[in-house]
Amino acid sequence: MPDNMLNVAEGAVAKARQRGAEMAEAYIVRSKSLSIDVHDGVVETMKLAEDRGIGLRLINNGKVGFAFSTELGATGIEELAKQAMANADINEKDQYNNLPDAGGQYPQLELYDPAIKEATVESKINLALEMEKAAKNYDKRIKVIESSTYQDGEAEVFIVNSKGLSATYRGAYSGLYVALVAGGDHDSQTGFAIDYSLKLKDLDPLKVGKLAAQRAVRMLGAKPISTQRLTVVLDPYIAASFLGLLGPALSSEAVQKGRSLFAGKVGTDVASNKVTIIDDGSMAGGIASAPFDGEGVPSSKTVLIDQGLLKGYLYNTYTAAKDAVESTGNGVRGSFKSTPEVGTTNFYIQPGEKDPEQLIKDIPKGLYLTEVMGMHTANPISGDFSVGASGILIENGQFTRPVRGIAIGGNVMELLKSVDAVGSDLQFFGGKGAPTVRVSQMTVSG
Repeated sequence: MPDNMLNVAEGAVAKARQRGAEMAEAYIVRSKSLSIDVHDGVVETMKLAEDRGIGLRLINNGKVGFAFSTELGATGIEELAKQAMANADINEKDQYNNLPDAGGQYPQLELYDPAIKEATVESKINLALEMEKAAKNYDKRIKVIESSTYQDGEAEVFIVNSKGLSATYRGAYSGLYVALVAGGDHDSQTGFAIDYSLKLKDLDPLKVGKLAAQRAVRMLGAKPISTQRLTVVLDPYIAASFLGLLGPALSSEAVQKGRSLFAGKVGTDVASNKVTIIDDGSMAGGIASAPFDGEGVPSSKTVLIDQGLLKGYLYNTYTAAKDAVESTGNGVRGSFKSTPEVGTTNFYIQPGEKDPEQLIKDIPKGLYLTEVMGMHTANPISGDFSVGASGILIENGQFTRPVRGIAIGGNVMELLKSVDAVGSDLQFFGGKGAPTVRVSQMTVSG
């Protein structure tokens, strides 16, 4: 069947060329996903979805045309080529429109665990049930399990272009997610935990369930504190949330459009020397790893910020042509229905040497941040943010009491420059990863 799909892709490229396109590229995805939700020891919902389709991108006279279809027969492909050509006619001419050449070396990656497909549905249901049970058994104050979910998916990707590029790969993942509520005297707090892996055997439902329960219980009885400047420690999940703001700002597309706080800063210090930020689509075991990006360009490791120094940006073929550099393999596609935009893959803060406990032991008075609310309201152009937060007070190197009803604000560049220690505990949450990060001073508003 894979050969057949490559033949379909080749046929689509040939059809586009017959209609007069100077260059053409066909991108086919065939995917399956399973989601199982359990509640109170029984299966509440089970969803199985399958999808397949083709995206055809062509370039004619400097104009890009794109169309997609789920019809992979001869008539469907004929119609697709006709539509893509019609779409090119109405687009603007741009000298930087191009497709990548063939011939790059693809990294060898183990992305497909056959155990995910071979495992029975019952065994997958059991993972969700075990996780729910572990969360409930952790503490009698766990009142409600809002969601206890097992997910997996597999996808096959095929790409062919008129410059001789022809490539394919197959990948799969599995994951667990739990969200719950703990209740005490006139108080309730939420907790969650998430774990995704390329290998089914690496999932640990007991650990995930227990972690979500711990997170909720430790916040019971939380109260506000007065406004003050404190040392702030970002939990790995919170540090990874800040990456959601940095990713778009490190995209060459945002820089070229003047929409990035990092524009014009290559070669300057944008963070403390404790901070190194990397994007690595070729990382072993990475949930967003693939041998090539959505254009067929080999995936690679790109160091964006090296010990505080801004080294460069993420590129796809188009933005790379504009800056006369090579693509970094970051032409990311959501599906066959879209063209390759610049995006992150496995995007993370490099871990440091310090044990996370040690980062906390050194603090006379500080705050360990466990939750931020409203990160989507932060400004990716200026880097300014003001978000609601919760956490745990640190006094004389010890956690003392939970805190909520507070806000933190500032500028992400100032935050990066104030990092004085980075933990050794790198954790990934999907495609973003971070260790514990300590910020020397921040204003916490009560």
